[in-house]
Amino acid sequence: MTRIGILTSGGDCPGLNAVIRGAVLKGETLYDQEFVGFLEGWRGLVKGEVIPLDRSVVRGLSHQGGTILGTSRFGPYQDEEGSAESIKATMKRLGVDGVIAIGGEGTASASKRLHNDGINIVGVPKTIDNDLNGTDYTFGFDTAVEIATESIDRLRTTGNSHRRCMVLEVMGRHAGWIALHSGTAGGAHAILIPEQPETLEQICEWVSSVRDRGRSPMVVVAEGFKLAGMDHAYSDKGLDGFDRPRLGGIGEVLAPMIERQTGIETRATVLGHIQRGGVPTAFDRVLATRLGMAVTDLVADGEWGKMVALHGTDIVRVGFDEALADHKVVPADRYQEMRVIFG
Repeated sequence: MTRIGILTSGGDCPGLNAVIRGAVLKGETLYDQEFVGFLEGWRGLVKGEVIPLDRSVVRGLSHQGGTILGTSRFGPYQDEEGSAESIKATMKRLGVDGVIAIGGEGTASASKRLHNDGINIVGVPKTIDNDLNGTDYTFGFDTAVEIATESIDRLRTTGNSHRRCMVLEVMGRHAGWIALHSGTAGGAHAILIPEQPETLEQICEWVSSVRDRGRSPMVVVAEGFKLAGMDHAYSDKGLDGFDRPRLGGIGEVLAPMIERQTGIETRATVLGHIQRGGVPTAFDRVLATRLGMAVTDLVADGEWGKMVALHGTDIVRVGFDEALADHKVVPADRYQEMRVIFG
């Protein structure tokens, strides 16, 4: 019997539990695989902190948000116990033959390094930003877009009541997929993304044209958006667990600028971690379950060093190198497609 450890690393998102459930149910049923869960991401792998995972534990998990295993920004090479040799010794002590790592770019990078150091590991891609190369969609993205779209719908009613311009800030450090999709679905009058700087003058021109038609402007902005001339995305909250600037607040910077230049009363809402919370959409539950089931096939076939991914409607296998080649950002033509109807 093969014994596999599952971990969830990096930011949480809806659908993680569905992956765990899919893997355990198929792995037990088809391959006679046994599972344990490493607690709090890589920390559990390094420290050897596990819980058993079987059918009774994962029952009913597909609709539950978050992760029953917990997660952290801890890295597998982070402290004196965090070496490949130490991790191999821990896995041997626990009787764990391989690892399923569920996470985003940082998790895939760590998984690639561990695999190169001789550890049996496979991956499942996860990020609400949908910016991981090698897969068309990541679970959690659809849920985040749905939450942001509902927020646009709600802000629109209060904006209309007061004749205000409403600015909604959504997540998206390098890629503006959430802003683009939710802004399109919600009928935003301007969508501002990290890949395409815009001038304040252009933004205010869009906002003013909406006001001149008797409408209340709606602006959606990704947290990584930069005004033309800005060298870096706005950050005043220090560094995150990966020593990157903690983004958030560009919407609150833009709102008073828009109000001063247009004379339109403007309010900003930062959606923040609400996008990560709650139950996953049906799309994300299905995608996460399929990915969880497919990763057990990787394990059964001994194809370590790869991850499962969505290409079209098919679940495929790709190497970590392909997944990490580049950030999957919004192409210029996709943005221009929507930009022509702003204002």
